[in-house]
Amino acid sequence: MSVCVEIPKKPRAKSRRPSLNPRPYEYHESVLLAETVERLAPAPGKVIVDGTLGGGGHTAALLAAGAQVIGFDQDPEALAFAGRKLAEFGGQFRPVHTSFAKAGEALDQLGVEKIDGAMLDLGVSSRQLDAPERGFSFMHDGPLDMRMDPTNLISAADLVNTMAGDQLEKIFRNYGEEPAARKIAAHLVRDRLVAPFRTTLQLAQAVERVVPRHSRTHPATRVFQALRIAVNRELEALTLGLEQFSQRLAPGGRLAIITFHSLEDRIVKVFFKERAAAFIDRPEWPEARPNPIHIFKAITGKPVVASDAEQRANPRSRSAKLRVVERIPYVR
Repeated sequence: MSVCVEIPKKPRAKSRRPSLNPRPYEYHESVLLAETVERLAPAPGKVIVDGTLGGGGHTAALLAAGAQVIGFDQDPEALAFAGRKLAEFGGQFRPVHTSFAKAGEALDQLGVEKIDGAMLDLGVSSRQLDAPERGFSFMHDGPLDMRMDPTNLISAADLVNTMAGDQLEKIFRNYGEEPAARKIAAHLVRDRLVAPFRTTLQLAQAVERVVPRHSRTHPATRVFQALRIAVNRELEALTLGLEQFSQRLAPGGRLAIITFHSLEDRIVKVFFKERAAAFIDRPEWPEARPNPIHIFKAITGKPVVASDAEQRANPRSRSAKLRVVERIPYVR
């Protein structure tokens, strides 16, 4: 169930509205901000969904251009922050506590049939990574949690402490692309017999005992990624979100997705490519045939990446890739 969040009433200030220039880090440092907003082409009268509201950086720029924005986020803390930050926009901004995987349901509850654009900035926000109590990172010790929505029942600790070894191996291999998945899983199953895993550093140190550190990248990086994806069912949510946003885009509406690792980027790349091809062909066919799911045209041929300047200012932007498509007119 999605919940539309009330934002604090605040008189509309005459101060300068947000620009496309990145602000100092507040809650989350938005990546590819100008590149994303430019391609979504916000304007007065347009309705755009920010499916990963976070600190409201992308949304602020879309609102400043005159668009109406509906912001989804699973994290109540993010919704509260963005609500305060964007209060000056009044009814132009509507925050909703939900996952983008439930976009259709949320839009139905708001009485919105079609939208002029949608975007997703996937992954974890800077705030979530930097807050030890959220349990997303081994940079600081904290509870082994990793839930983007704290109301969800299953945490990373639950998975590590209850799953069979072969199940953990599958998670580490499929979601983390971890070469030592079997070895790590076996050691964790053994170690938890002595004491259950409760904290991020406890898990990171256990992984490091199995896979010693040989570079700047911590050996537990892939394991943490895999657990986070599993806890939040990120890849399933992405597929659902892509399907639902595609159905809701009006002709000319654009869908912009920012990915941060190969698993999610592969899903987006294939989804867009399959639906942007006017024709499909197979060796056994005498000629190519019209593609029955042709609904997009590509706006970005190759993914857009962060500039050198942005990568220096925000190292987390180094792996970001932006892909954008546009909904073509409906074929009767």
